[in-house]
Amino acid sequence: MFSNSLPLENRVAIVTGGSRGIGAGIAETLARRGAKVAITFTSESSKGITEKLVNKIKGFGTSADAINIQADLRDVANAKHIVDATVKAFGPTIHILVNNAGCGGAIKSLGTSTIEDYNGVFDVNVRAVFFMAEAVASHLPNKGGRIINIGSIGGRKGYAQFPLYCASKAAIEGFTRCWAAELGPQGHTVNQVNPGSVDTDMLRKVITDDFVQVIKNETPFEHRIGLASDISEVVGFLVEDRSRWITGQTISVSGGMAMY
Repeated sequence: MFSNSLPLENRVAIVTGGSRGIGAGIAETLARRGAKVAITFTSESSKGITEKLVNKIKGFGTSADAINIQADLRDVANAKHIVDATVKAFGPTIHILVNNAGCGGAIKSLGTSTIEDYNGVFDVNVRAVFFMAEAVASHLPNKGGRIINIGSIGGRKGYAQFPLYCASKAAIEGFTRCWAAELGPQGHTVNQVNPGSVDTDMLRKVITDDFVQVIKNETPFEHRIGLASDISEVVGFLVEDRSRWITGQTISVSGGMAMY
């Protein structure tokens, strides 16, 4: 029943924050399954990296295709810009939205954060997720749309001096459940993937090598840090037709560091 070797053939996907790390892994995984992927990035320093990923996908020799879109998700207007660019490139239907873009924010004790710190995290990790879904909603197919929000085990596992990040990832679980309830009757699913620690540039910027070892010790599966592919393969499954009976769920993908 689900033997198609390209299960996402002719599907169109948007992956925000797809220039590197988990986002790049997700974009490539979806493309290898046949999807046409719009990959967003923010900074000029990410432009060349994203272009290489687009060219790699274009070379797969299948139905897969890709474009890159530069857009700062802190600007709400860019949600429409991303959708418009995707529709222009691949047609009016958007089958898959992966809200991956995020930021960690500063490590700060209670009483030291500013409104700029607050806005810097919530504008990207929460507000952008909401308005990307708003912009995509009218372009979903008649049936079989998929929205995946990338959270973090930090949304449930509190960490000292990370309240803004952890709270922002907890907030989008509310979106996930509400959108699943709203879109389910139309045959769409909405789920959230909560990675544990994954070996990315973002992780290395906020934790020390000593803390990496602590994380490894607390991770039951092979006592290692996660890889982008550990996350992207789960996302790949959740956007395929065979996952259709899973919706409104938050799934810990953490090697057992967090068990729900």
